[in-house]
Amino acid sequence: MKKRSFALSLAERQQCVIFLQKNESKHQKLWKAWPQVNQNFTLYISKLLAQKNVEIRAMKGKNCLNSTELCMYGNMTTKEVCKSGTAYDKKACENKNYEDKYIININENIAKCVNCDNPVKEPDETIKINTTAFDDDAGEVDASKAAELMDSMANLLSKMNGTSAELSVAKGVEGVIVKKTDPAELNEVSFAYKTPAEKLKIVEDSKSLEAFSRSVSVSKEAFEKAIGPNGSLPFVAVLRFLNLTQDEMNSTVLYNEVVAVEMGAQIKNLTDTISINFKNAEFDKFYPNCSSWNGEGGKPNWTSEGCETVVDGKNIRCECSHLTFFAVLLTPINQTISSSDLNILTIITQAGCGLSIFFLGIILFMYCLIRKTKASTSTQILIHLVCALFLLNFTFVINHFVAKLNSDVGCEIMAAVMHYSMLATFSWFAAQGFHLCLQLYRGGNIAIKRYLLKVSVVTWILPSIAVIIIGSLKKYGKQIIYTDNPANNVAMCWINDNNIHYVVNVGYYAVVFLFTFTTVVITLSWLFCLRRSKAANQQETGSGRKIVIILGLCCQLGVTWGFAFFAYGSFRMIATYIFTILNSFQGFFLFLYYYKTTRVGPSSANAKGNSDSTNTSISTLKTGLECVVNPYVNFDKQKET
Repeated sequence: MKKRSFALSLAERQQCVIFLQKNESKHQKLWKAWPQVNQNFTLYISKLLAQKNVEIRAMKGKNCLNSTELCMYGNMTTKEVCKSGTAYDKKACENKNYEDKYIININENIAKCVNCDNPVKEPDETIKINTTAFDDDAGEVDASKAAELMDSMANLLSKMNGTSAELSVAKGVEGVIVKKTDPAELNEVSFAYKTPAEKLKIVEDSKSLEAFSRSVSVSKEAFEKAIGPNGSLPFVAVLRFLNLTQDEMNSTVLYNEVVAVEMGAQIKNLTDTISINFKNAEFDKFYPNCSSWNGEGGKPNWTSEGCETVVDGKNIRCECSHLTFFAVLLTPINQTISSSDLNILTIITQAGCGLSIFFLGIILFMYCLIRKTKASTSTQILIHLVCALFLLNFTFVINHFVAKLNSDVGCEIMAAVMHYSMLATFSWFAAQGFHLCLQLYRGGNIAIKRYLLKVSVVTWILPSIAVIIIGSLKKYGKQIIYTDNPANNVAMCWINDNNIHYVVNVGYYAVVFLFTFTTVVITLSWLFCLRRSKAANQQETGSGRKIVIILGLCCQLGVTWGFAFFAYGSFRMIATYIFTILNSFQGFFLFLYYYKTTRVGPSSANAKGNSDSTNTSISTLKTGLECVVNPYVNFDKQKET
């Protein structure tokens, strides 16, 4: 009986002869790259061999090895038969056993090569990862366990028989791992799926990605950087996590899908970036922002650093220069700001804060070096407020520059110092209101032992306790201000937990605002009532000075910060602009107030030339809150009459 066999030789690098039997049994380790032959003398070879200069010889007979000329049946090279650029022939490959091979029929007079290497592939096998870490009745995937899982991907390579495997982990957690077998063939690989319920496919052709709504593409450059120092072959593992633990900000994640990419090496600063695509995504009333998390901590700490967001209609593309966890965060439109508005507000804020720092410094200079008389308690309280505002404005100005340093520790310290200065400023607003109410109640005479020391201890120490607690909980870090153009997003160092922000900052100021606003109403009522009296009419004031008095009073009591409560709905941008202007220039307004109230007293006394006016002016100089018209002196006179 005559026998037929195949002999393949690889002419490149080194000579190698492979003898194949007429069966399609898959070798346990090499079947992906090993040629296969069926009973009809049809040869199945991989894409790699099809593109090489491999010589194929088919022989028949009993003594073929001793007399090849008599036994020669076919002689060809794969590079000639399977020409480069041959497209996948879906129709011709429908009934074939393989979806990753080139098929050559030797029985035909002219050998024909059919490309049955489907660019969209299923993984070769399934690896079940036995773990109970994701057994959660609530269906939430623990973020820290997800990070540990990604770190263990390299350990799965020894369990793989082929070049790819489906990773079955738990409900809501699945993925694919692919390893490269030839360092010379480190081409881009994509992973795609249409819905969260569909398993990930391996896609080797960028054109085929058009049929999928979601995809992750790993570049050739990433594979090149993943090659270990000992020459180990690179791999990539892509896992999809549904319903991953939310971050401290309770951010909304597009479709609750988080994608993680691991290649067993630290890969960053890619020029040929990792691409994550969402097509026909529904994100009405939201702005999408591509974000990443480095896997540290119990909860994700999302950042847009290293990722660029490209939005084209309903399509979102994330271009990221590093490997980690990726997600598209959705920010409500009413929580974002247009790039033009942000630019204008930034200019106003920088100019206003810089001007405030300058004039607050002048106030401190005047108080420490120019003052000729002993300052009253009211003036000293005002100086404490000036110090807190000076620190707040200074930390706010340099905050953005610290955030750009990309230092986690530096950003945490910056956020803590700015938060402390803001809480201290709020506390001194309350202290000003308390002092004014106490003066009204006591008729201007406060006989409390070490009154200023007690107020100072409470006002400076209380904010530090809150900051220490929040810092110990690791709630300070980098925060992103989102715009309608993700490229113009701005980073700053601040609290990264919305709940803490609302409770500590908004809640605390709401209490302070109610108290100080009530104090302003009561004080202005007293001033206007006394102005109508005979004693008040003895000391007339100009309208311009009255405006300074009222504006200064509002600045001292922090009433202008109340515009933040109206920054919603249709009044959002208007209130934001008013809030930014008033509070950025708050230091300048306080300077005008301080200068007017400490300078006018003596001149007013000289102009009037009477004892009542002199006493009023001296009292004005000492208090700072009893501007121009001192309600306490006049009130005492009214009682005497």
